[in-house]
Formats: sequence, structure tokens, C-alpha cells
Amino acid sequence: MRLLVIGGTVFLGRHVVQVALERGHEVVMFNRGRHGAELFPGVERITGDRTTDLGKLAGRSFDAVVDTCGYVPRVVRQSAEALRDSAGHYTFVSSVSVYSDLAARGVAEDAPVGRLEDETVEEVTGPTYGPLKALCEDVTREVFGERALVVRPGLIVGPHDPSDRFTYWPERAWRGGEVLAPDRPERGAQMIDVRDLAEWMVSASERKLAGTYNAVRPGGSLDFGTMLDTCIAVAREAGAPESSVTMVDDAFLLEQGVGPWMELPLWIPLSDPMSEGMNHVSPERAVREGMTFRPFRETAEATLQWAITLPQDRQRRAGLGAEKERQVLDAWKARA
Repeated sequence: MRLLVIGGTVFLGRHVVQVALERGHEVVMFNRGRHGAELFPGVERITGDRTTDLGKLAGRSFDAVVDTCGYVPRVVRQSAEALRDSAGHYTFVSSVSVYSDLAARGVAEDAPVGRLEDETVEEVTGPTYGPLKALCEDVTREVFGERALVVRPGLIVGPHDPSDRFTYWPERAWRGGEVLAPDRPERGAQMIDVRDLAEWMVSASERKLAGTYNAVRPGGSLDFGTMLDTCIAVAREAGAPESSVTMVDDAFLLEQGVGPWMELPLWIPLSDPMSEGMNHVSPERAVREGMTFRPFRETAEATLQWAITLPQDRQRRAGLGAEKERQVLDAWKARA
């Protein structure tokens, strides 16, 4: 298979390229060349911006395309239309954030998606991200029809994740000491290992699978407490200091100004209507099409092994700072 990957040097695209190469496919990467110049030395790279340089793809043909970095429908349309007659299959990576209501468990692919009142809006913000992705999906289906695959991941985790969301927890376990966590450890923690997602996407491209699929671990297969305990166990086995966990209720965390999801990653207060549905999206359709999930311990181990190679003083995109964590823990103990 001759595969074009739009992106391919940071996270999901990087793993897609790796899987495709391991399966013996020919890969071409099209991206701006801003990251990962040292990666995949034998792979052809076409450096360009997808808004202005698609002409560099003229005269080429591909069995399949994987688009990992489309956020605005106008831009996705440019790419899809440029490749409509030269690519046999097009995979667009969307998000479960497209759904207009994630309050209930078991949201499946036929659930309503969010829509923008003004569909000319192109600024990507928290409120517009999901509806813009939904419009990108529409464009992909319109242009490629039965040759279009739309993948809706939840939280993608694993080595080389630039978001620092899940990575915060293995790294925090690596530091040891007293770890602040939300109470109710049975609350959900739904995610997908980037390697499982990449393997399934490459397989889907090989099979020319069409349709729309949620891409998450089954809801209830992992809870917050098990996630944290596993990260601590993996860190200890790798030589980290001992850790203890102090669980604090949602109301107190909010009182202390702790931000859900990004500042204390994966935490969604139970008072938030999305707390249930966001962690129990249904992957049944993808599972029927061969999606599999490695043991979570393997995800935690691989993420930690990668994370400890990074500069520990780097600027992080998510996670609670050590000083604030200590302040919240001290305030919790003083209140008790």
C-alpha cells in the first residue's frame, strides 16, 4: 500500500507512519517540516502547508490517505478535493468532542453532533472545536463518499504525547511523595493507547474500511483509581521513590481553584454532566471491526519510559504544579 500521511511527525501521525513501515508499506509524509526532522530517514517527505502547497502532490497517486491534523472544514476540503481522484481511501481523524451531548453513557456514532450557528467561523476554541471537527467530517464524507473513514478518538495517550495530559500521572508517580488525586476512585478514565489506534487505522486503510467509528477503550474497563495505582506501581518498579495518595473531594478541589481535566488531568467533577458520558463512549462498532486494546500497564510503562527521557524542567501543557499541589494538600489537612 502506498500511504500518504498528512502530518506524521508528532504523535498519532508518527505512530501511524511507524506501523505502516513495520507492515511493509510505502509511506509519504506531507507536513510543514517543523518537527521530527530526524525521524524515518528512509521515508519521502514533502514539505508544505496544506493551505497553500497542495500542488506539490499533483501527479502522485496513493492507495490511502491518513489526515491527522484537520481542524477547519475549509482546509480539510482543500486537501480532500486535491486528493479525490488520486487517492483510493481517506481517513479523517476527528474526536468524540463532536457529540452535542456527552451526559449519558454509551454514546454511539449515530448520536447528534454539535453545530455552529455561523459555519464560517474558523477560530478553534473549546466551544468550537467539536462542531468544527463535525463539519470536517461532513466535508470528508461529501468528497470521498464510500471511500471515507472517520475516526473519533477520545483521549489518546502513550509515548510522544505532546499534551502532557495522561503523561502527568506516570511522571507524578515517578517523583514519589504524597500525590493529590480526586476521591471516588471508581470514576471512569476512558482513553486509547496511540499504538492501538495507529495499528487499527493502518489496518482499516489496508481494508478500505468506510464509515464512522468511535476509538476508545470500552467504558468501565479502566477507572481512575486503577489508572493511578498502575502508574505508581510501574514507577516504583522502575526505581521511583515511594508514593502515597491523598484523595480529595471534588468540591474542595474546585474551592482551591484546581482546574478540571487540564490542570488535574483526566479529572472531571461528578457535578459536570459530562463526567459519566465522557468516560463511557461506546467503541462497539470499532471492536466489531477489529480494534483491540493492550493491557493498560503496557501503556503506563511505555509512557513513563519515554517521559523520563525528557527534560524535567520543560514547559508542560497540562498538569498541577508541585507548589500548588502542596498548597492544596496542606489546606486539605488543615481543614480536616
